[in-house]
Amino acid sequence: MASIATHDDNRLPTCLKPLHYDLVLHTDLAAQVFSGIVSIDLQVNEDTSIVVLNAKDLDVAPASISDKASNRKLAQTSANYDSTKGRLAISFTEQLVKGSNVTLHVPFKAKLTDQMMGVSSTGHHHDTAHQICALTQCPTEARRAFPCWDEPLLKATFAITMISQPDTVNVSNMPATSEHTYPADGTESSAEATDLSSLFSELELAGRSYKVTAFETTPLMSSYLVAFANGDFKYTESAYKSPISGKTRPLRVYTTPDSVHLTQYALDVKARVLPIYEELFKIEYPLPKLDTLIVQNFAFGAMENWGLITGRSVIFLYDEAKSDIKAKKGVVETQSHECAHMWFGNIVTMEWWDNIWLNEARIYPEWKANSEFINDHLSRALSLDAKRSSHPIEVPIEDAATINQVDFDALSYSKVLSYIAFLTWLTQLLRMLVSVVGESKFLEGVSIYLKKHLYGNSITKDLWMGIEEATGFDVPTLMNNWVLKIGYPVLAVTETSFGITIRQDRFLDTGDATEAENGTIWNVPLQLRVTDASGKTSIDSSLILREREAKFALDTSTTWKLNADTNGVYRVAYTSERWAKIAQEIARPNSSFTPEDRMGLIDDVFSLAQAGYTKTSSALELLSGLRHESEYLVWQSATHSLDHLIRIWWEEFPEVDLLNKLRVTLYKPVVNRLGYEFRSTDSVDITQLRAHAIAQAANGGDPEVIEHLRSLYDKFVSTNEVASIPTDLLRTTLINAVRHGGETECEHAKSIVLAPGSMPTLKLGAIAAACSTRDQKLLEGVFILLREKAQGQDWNYFLSALGENSVSRRMAANFMIDNYDSLRARFEGTAMWNNLIKSSFVNLTTQADTDRIAAFFEHRDCSKFDMALKQSLDNIRASMMWLKHSQEDVSTWLKTHVSS
Repeated sequence: MASIATHDDNRLPTCLKPLHYDLVLHTDLAAQVFSGIVSIDLQVNEDTSIVVLNAKDLDVAPASISDKASNRKLAQTSANYDSTKGRLAISFTEQLVKGSNVTLHVPFKAKLTDQMMGVSSTGHHHDTAHQICALTQCPTEARRAFPCWDEPLLKATFAITMISQPDTVNVSNMPATSEHTYPADGTESSAEATDLSSLFSELELAGRSYKVTAFETTPLMSSYLVAFANGDFKYTESAYKSPISGKTRPLRVYTTPDSVHLTQYALDVKARVLPIYEELFKIEYPLPKLDTLIVQNFAFGAMENWGLITGRSVIFLYDEAKSDIKAKKGVVETQSHECAHMWFGNIVTMEWWDNIWLNEARIYPEWKANSEFINDHLSRALSLDAKRSSHPIEVPIEDAATINQVDFDALSYSKVLSYIAFLTWLTQLLRMLVSVVGESKFLEGVSIYLKKHLYGNSITKDLWMGIEEATGFDVPTLMNNWVLKIGYPVLAVTETSFGITIRQDRFLDTGDATEAENGTIWNVPLQLRVTDASGKTSIDSSLILREREAKFALDTSTTWKLNADTNGVYRVAYTSERWAKIAQEIARPNSSFTPEDRMGLIDDVFSLAQAGYTKTSSALELLSGLRHESEYLVWQSATHSLDHLIRIWWEEFPEVDLLNKLRVTLYKPVVNRLGYEFRSTDSVDITQLRAHAIAQAANGGDPEVIEHLRSLYDKFVSTNEVASIPTDLLRTTLINAVRHGGETECEHAKSIVLAPGSMPTLKLGAIAAACSTRDQKLLEGVFILLREKAQGQDWNYFLSALGENSVSRRMAANFMIDNYDSLRARFEGTAMWNNLIKSSFVNLTTQADTDRIAAFFEHRDCSKFDMALKQSLDNIRASMMWLKHSQEDVSTWLKTHVSS
């Protein structure tokens, strides 16, 4: 086919509308190919003789059109292919007439690849043999699986039939209606046998027997949600009862035979959250079943295909005896999140990808998720949104090929969650709205929104209208600038005799917003927390800053702060005197500030110090007052900030040494208090805090802690029993063994990474460990392993860990630059590519680094990862500026407060 542009617009022409797809797909796992025939029922909206649809990397045979009403069959005359847009323009012998309905018939075939796009293959080991399965990975790549109208607005129904080897399993969005063996096994009717004979003839399949699985027709849905897989799968099974209708729906988790015993927890989570969502949204889950398929190599963490969730083994598999709390939380988080998509995203879909944030809904059933969200998501989103290269939550997307730049970065994936995160107790910035309209009314509004747009498409305004209908509150006025405008504000607070004056400006981590960049005025719920002399605490949720600057009455002799419980998407810059009082209050054993307050204050003061709003020494002073702190999540926030400071100062060796001594000073007392023994009776908080404190004391170089970890590692090696190490210390133990060991320990970690069937906790710990060696020769071996043997899905784990290691930081950047062409060929177009770019460069800190990266990419096409590259360069510049304006301040404070 000729490679020419087919249409000027980035959207498909509207002259044809797909109504229904009959998709037949044959997978040949041995030959690593797939082929199929798609028949698409079309509504003709305008006269045309050209059909324009999406197809990418498919070998498309001549198409035809049948018009049953006129008994016509039209032949293809030519086909033009636009490889850039993944678009196919097919010309036919006659005009299609407006108002008619026709069927487009397109045969196609392609290779199965391991590129984690379209229909991809992934391997696993079973009974010592390497086996292959095939599955779809189609967030914007349905066009790589079959020719289609690959835009979310163009919903249709899908009837899928799969043809495969008889000893394999076929799964798809809907339950199977029939399953036959061909040639005929006697279970099909004569009409079915005739149809199968004709189908096999067209697909040129003969000479052996096949399994033919037909699935129920789907409801109206977008092409990106179509899912099918074929392979050697086993499953665990349960069910849940709908609290709305009383119906019982089957639930399954499929995976390969070597891992099926590790799927029970993911199954239990799914059975637990589905009835919660039904009650929350007041809408019953509409499909007859919900399966989850877990595979070894997957680009995203998971994908919310309607009726068939798919995702990575390292995220979904869980062993009660061998997995740590982080792995357990990961299963809950991911499975709950993908189940939430069954409503937000699948029942109601964004009209175009610029509304993708409406899909990000999640529920955490336990583990202080409301607080954990601050560290896990809000902090990352605020950091990303403080850069010039940031974008609004709702970004105009001109081309579906660019969606991977914005839909799953920390901003759209985390800041968005702050607005549309549906938790049992609702999390973070959602409460910025909930605090104004009330939780029950908010959820009532969400239910109104979903019911109005069932099986349809929506834009942000539709959600606001649903909540406004339920509450009577002007939601768009409050929320629009938070969604439509770039950035967020910093509130500068000054104190006077009558109270406080608050001014809002756009916050940049470089602290230098220009007048042009500072034009937005946000409506900011202030959430003022006040504790009076008697110890009584109150929160005023009525105060909203609606202008650039305003005055508010307040008795400033009380203990007070804005952004109670860190619900708001903004930072608060207090005076140095107020920061000193805040540090004193945080240091009190029974502080009036909640753990959420303390987490937010730590994150704020370090971010403000980076931007130059306060001294970094003030941030260190606040951190040093945590000696009475008992909350794991507060310590986690402190670690995040201290790690960030050390990453910036990584080449300032005297200061890094003192910062690590400060780390030991902070965390070793926690280790002494909690001890090394992990007990089954301990709370989750205590278990996490003990493991965290041990890890941080070891990172700081405490010899006693390092020796304890070495003894655990030696026992593991001598017994070959991973259970000899407490699961929540496994990662830390492996890292320290390699960091303070040599070639033997590093090779051991690499062998674990490559061993078939390694548990996710063990494998991910081993990746981090191998990347922690400080021996450059051993690191070169890690890069060889990465390039030649690592699974595609694991690349980001490697490059992230290598970027964290000060010895390999520039080696990682050099590796990306030296291998750029091959890496781009392998990963560009996947969701991982942007993350790999960031991981390679984001931790660098000098002008020479910036110049080299900019020069390398100056004459290269960066259109598909431009945002990731700009964010990385912005991060380097912000780091340089922090180091420049605070180096003397940090050095003086450390020499004064930390024993050398």
